[in-house]
Amino acid sequence: MNKTEQYVAAIDIGTTKIVAIVGTKTENDRIEILGLSKALSKGVKRGVVLNIEETVNAIRTTVEDVQRRSGILFSEVFVGIAGQHIKSMKNRGYIMRDSYEDVFKLIEDMHKIHIEIGEEIIHVIPQNFIVDNETGVKSPIGFCGRRLEANFHIVIGQVAAAKNIEKCIRKAGLVVKDMILEPLASADAVLTDDEKEAGVVLVDIGGGTTDVAIYYDNILRHTAVIPFGGNVVTKDIKEGCSILQRHAEQLKIQYGSALGDIAPEDKVVSIPGISGREPKEISFKSLAYIIQSRMEDIIEIINFEIQNSGYTDKLAAGVVITGGGAMLKHLIQLMKFKTAMDVRIGIPNEHLSGHARNEINQPMYATSVGLIMRGFEYLDTYKKVFSAGKKDEYIKPMISESLVEEAEESNSRVNEEEKIPLTEKIKIMLSKIFEIEDQKIS
Repeated sequence: MNKTEQYVAAIDIGTTKIVAIVGTKTENDRIEILGLSKALSKGVKRGVVLNIEETVNAIRTTVEDVQRRSGILFSEVFVGIAGQHIKSMKNRGYIMRDSYEDVFKLIEDMHKIHIEIGEEIIHVIPQNFIVDNETGVKSPIGFCGRRLEANFHIVIGQVAAAKNIEKCIRKAGLVVKDMILEPLASADAVLTDDEKEAGVVLVDIGGGTTDVAIYYDNILRHTAVIPFGGNVVTKDIKEGCSILQRHAEQLKIQYGSALGDIAPEDKVVSIPGISGREPKEISFKSLAYIIQSRMEDIIEIINFEIQNSGYTDKLAAGVVITGGGAMLKHLIQLMKFKTAMDVRIGIPNEHLSGHARNEINQPMYATSVGLIMRGFEYLDTYKKVFSAGKKDEYIKPMISESLVEEAEESNSRVNEEEKIPLTEKIKIMLSKIFEIEDQKIS
């Protein structure tokens, strides 16, 4: 199958919207989005699925729409996972070394560390290695020494949250190909390699959460999920101005500003009264101060995460903000002032091509585009084929009803038998990190 004939579909399950997207890879290795559809998300709070039926209905709506628009049918999807349950930790391990195979054993051991009941390890990311007394080693393969140590960044999430996402996808008639941490997908879509090398903070402001990912020397160093996003700003406007939720959201988008001092004092906007009551007049300045106050709270937590990462003085590329909340007027200026770093808006234009590029090229679609990119990387890395094709060519694979029922009962994935062994995943991951040939680790 040629690259141009390979399709990938993904679903971004967010607090405010659910996005279904399908794309292909062009001859020059760029991503062409063939279709995108979004629906209002009602069953998700702060990135966690609470109402399965509401979420399933939204997924079905978007999937049917994107298949109609693109002319591509699919039965598998890559899905993002985020939410307030995601946390990270640092850990250090060591092993007395006999061969390079012990590098894999050391990383595999990190998947066995003690975590709380109901949690699972999503990613284990090596930071650096120590061979005997030689510190700061990126690739220990080829070094002489007996004792191998390493520092790791470990991302942890709740099992129940992941299972609820899988359940929603299954009920919508699809299979989860792989689950991807959303901040990593967003980073792939909007960050450049130079920024990741120099040191950069990715801030993805969604409706229910704000995701933070810090890169330095091309390695993910720190991740965090802040349980506040654009929805808390809308809620503050609603309560502060005593208006309806939908009017508060409209005010924020159309007239909102993150800087109260520069908002015009003489401008007001009229909001319809509730159930025939007198209209309300809200000044631009009052609105801006409400927004600024809440955004400062969020930025304060972002600053705390930056300090907590230990890379404060190594972030030469500053901050890149993306997600729907990044479109708030004057947010760049406020972020610059509060972080004392350079700030830019991250849009997923770096890797896109095709006629739909302008429509997709918005911060709110950064995660969706990143999921497609990660999907192709997954297929290339593990030599897998994605179940998708044009309407007149596609034959949907049969999925046993008993297998689905068994998966419902045991909360296991439908495609459990297709899982790649952990050792093999670690070898492939390390081969990419260390840039060594496949035959050296086979």
